[in-house]
Amino acid sequence: MKKNFILALLVILVAVASCSFTNKSFDNDDKDKLLLDLITYVLERGHYEPKDINDNFSSNVFDDFIDIVDPTKRYFLQSDIRDFEKYRFMIDDEIRNTDITFFNAVYQRLMLRMEEAKEIYKEVLAEPFDYTVDETINIDYENQEFAANKKQLKERWRKQLKYNTLNVFENKIDNRISDADQEANVDSETILAFNDIPANVDKVTTEEEAREVTKNTLDEFFDFVDDLERKDWFVQYLNTIVEEFDPHTFYFAPEEKERFDIGMSGKFEGIGARLQKKPEGAKIVEIISGGPVWRDQSLEVGDEILKVGQQGEEPIDIVGMRLDDAIKLIKGPKGTRVDLTVRKVDGTIQKVSITRDVVELEESYAKSATIDSDDHKYGLINLPKFYVDFEDYTERNAATDVAKEVERLKEAGAEGIILDLRDNGGGSLKTVVEMAGLFIKDGPIVQVRSSGQRKEVHEDKDERIQWDGPLVILVNELSASASEIMAAAMQDYKRAVIIGSKQTFGKGTVQNVIPLDNIVRSNDQGDLGAIKLTTQKFYRINGGSTQLEGVKSDIVIPDKYSYIDLGERDQQNPLGWDKITPADYKIWDGYIDFETAVANSKKRMENNPQIKLIEENAKWIKEQQDENVISLNFDAYVQKAEEAKKQSDKFKTLRDYDSKLSFGSLKYETELFTQDSVLREKRDRWHKDLARDIYVEEAVNVLKDLHLNNIKQQERKLASVKG
Repeated sequence: MKKNFILALLVILVAVASCSFTNKSFDNDDKDKLLLDLITYVLERGHYEPKDINDNFSSNVFDDFIDIVDPTKRYFLQSDIRDFEKYRFMIDDEIRNTDITFFNAVYQRLMLRMEEAKEIYKEVLAEPFDYTVDETINIDYENQEFAANKKQLKERWRKQLKYNTLNVFENKIDNRISDADQEANVDSETILAFNDIPANVDKVTTEEEAREVTKNTLDEFFDFVDDLERKDWFVQYLNTIVEEFDPHTFYFAPEEKERFDIGMSGKFEGIGARLQKKPEGAKIVEIISGGPVWRDQSLEVGDEILKVGQQGEEPIDIVGMRLDDAIKLIKGPKGTRVDLTVRKVDGTIQKVSITRDVVELEESYAKSATIDSDDHKYGLINLPKFYVDFEDYTERNAATDVAKEVERLKEAGAEGIILDLRDNGGGSLKTVVEMAGLFIKDGPIVQVRSSGQRKEVHEDKDERIQWDGPLVILVNELSASASEIMAAAMQDYKRAVIIGSKQTFGKGTVQNVIPLDNIVRSNDQGDLGAIKLTTQKFYRINGGSTQLEGVKSDIVIPDKYSYIDLGERDQQNPLGWDKITPADYKIWDGYIDFETAVANSKKRMENNPQIKLIEENAKWIKEQQDENVISLNFDAYVQKAEEAKKQSDKFKTLRDYDSKLSFGSLKYETELFTQDSVLREKRDRWHKDLARDIYVEEAVNVLKDLHLNNIKQQERKLASVKG
């Protein structure tokens, strides 16, 4: 279906392009205008929900492009913005006329202001900082005005550089006190006041060294920027236009398209995390199963990378750096180390070292564990993503693997199954339909609609039911796309109880990658790259979209992300939620009283002290993230950091929880342990994590309730009694 859709889309686009572009006359060296014209045609004719390119669109592009090139408002002055204002409502006209005057004006002024910024930071860092002065910096850059004049701009740089240097200064002081205490053979104590720094620690020299570190970081940053070409900045402009349509539509320049292809094949080296641009750095929005970050467990979704260092070298500050350039610093060959300065999701600053490696594909596949609780046995299947071998579907796919795990758990005597889709970012639609079919007789699983076309219903047509026993599905805010289809279908059928966050990620759209070279009949401009285009939308069988709203859990259990922005709703320009006509389906008739199991669980959660501590942690994290005013006074800064560390340590006790459940591997895996000690170690670690997991514990409790009122179970008991 997907290949046919892409083919149909290409036919339409090629037909349009053939009669539109071959008659256009562009200068041979003006590839920019060709790209702008071509991308606009593709967006207007291929996007699921094309936008009117009008004055409102123009104004949004204006604001967003300036925000992308100067996110911390440290280059442009208010006078620059006034100069640009004449273009605010002209960009739509420029797009139609393949005019790039606005881009040229901003680019030329930016290059000038960046040259001036080089002189500013050198002047500022030539003078010592006074850390006894009571002053603050506001890091809510989005809501700040641009500097009114160069004097105000220099003061803004001074505060930013003092803030950057304060962290370095504090770390150096701590290290020197620790070294001095070790020499004196005494226990080191935390210093909370500037005047309490011991006399044997040279504050003047340390402050000078800290400024030198900040200067070297900026020298390297601007060397990096100087290597960028005009075309690199133009790609940013193109993507500002493209991303006004929705956050998943994106233009790949030729070299980026090559990297995207490598990433999709799974053959890449790095740290194994997907990043999102933020004014303060790069935010981790997804951790790839089987990758170095996933294995190391020191980083998590929501952490922001502030600085990047190579194997013990001084780190480079990536605040204000383009995301692509930050990623280049983070990526690297297998076996090399990258040192990341990170603001954790709870607000604390930590240095994390990751050894780059390839993703271990085995860790992205389905795996299962048995659970012993009292005299009952249950099973858990963990599915990191809905994988498939696109070259050969029969070779290996998530649906077939989950079916095997279900059979193995049945043989082991499981009375109920937990399907863990937490952190599962999605994957193959075909595998979702087949997997859902394991748990119902037959019927629709998901509805898909393309722009201007009738909906298409994807159904399970196999009447066999592989598992008719109790079923619970675990989700969180990072369960996206195919995960949401699976959870939504099982929820609509009332086949499974969904346990987890208030809602899942909320990505209910489908993208296809269209190579631009395939659209132009004759092209002498070289490789034009490709566009990833949103072309379809998912709908539940009840008619509602999974877009934006995701899937709301039947039983909501708080987690650390409960009060912070995550998911589709945190993206720029997401498509909206809507609904279509429901599909024809019948609710699962296997449970006597589905609602009672849900009600019992909610009662248990109300008085659970672990849940209350998780809720407290979530609220504290929200408070930390909303804190935008930071003291530049050493005493206040250190005091605040110490308080944050104490709170963070308090919530680390959440990891000490013990559910008293016993987890084990299935027989086929235990037989492998004799030859594979690494596999044994991985499974032991996983089982220990599961034993600390209150969400799994509650899922087991719900399975017990479902087991008691499962009609199929009762029928089997009656049959055995009669027999």
